[in-house]
Amino acid sequence: MQQVVEVTQRWLWQVIVKYNICPFARQEIEAQRINYQVCKATAVEDILATVVAECKFLDEHPEVATALVIVPDALADFSDYLDTLDLANQLLRLEGYEGVFQLASFHPAYCFAGEPEDDPANYTNRAPYPIFHILREDELAEALDNFDQPELIPERNIAFARRKGAAFFERLLHKIKAGEPPADNT
Repeated sequence: MQQVVEVTQRWLWQVIVKYNICPFARQEIEAQRINYQVCKATAVEDILATVVAECKFLDEHPEVATALVIVPDALADFSDYLDTLDLANQLLRLEGYEGVFQLASFHPAYCFAGEPEDDPANYTNRAPYPIFHILREDELAEALDNFDQPELIPERNIAFARRKGAAFFERLLHKIKAGEPPADNT
């Protein structure tokens, strides 16, 4: 399980932080305010239970900003992942977490609705494993309020990803999973 966390942390540093995909990530990573929960379950019910348990963990630990539920052994099919994401969102509402937490999604085969699978823009949400990112809505709102033109973040990321190209990100993700050091010229 430690290897899954290490791969995820390399992805965060070498993609999300290095290329400023999320301008708020560096601060939380450096402050060690992220809880990494590896979910070895393969049954959807158990994965959903892990997501809810992480919400409860965040409720009890205000010093932790966010949680990543990493699912290395299930949900390889992106449509299955999306179905589970929908169920997780419904469950969060039922558990009373609407307006408290929201889920962001990352997946190795992430594909934005209406976009071709090979569009490099999809790499802004592609990760080594299926991940449910649990965000505190109040902290997210505060971060967005203090950021100049946050609505331009997705557009900037899409333009960057398309400029770099799919092959660049495929090589980068391969190196991250293999534990190889990143190239200096990327």
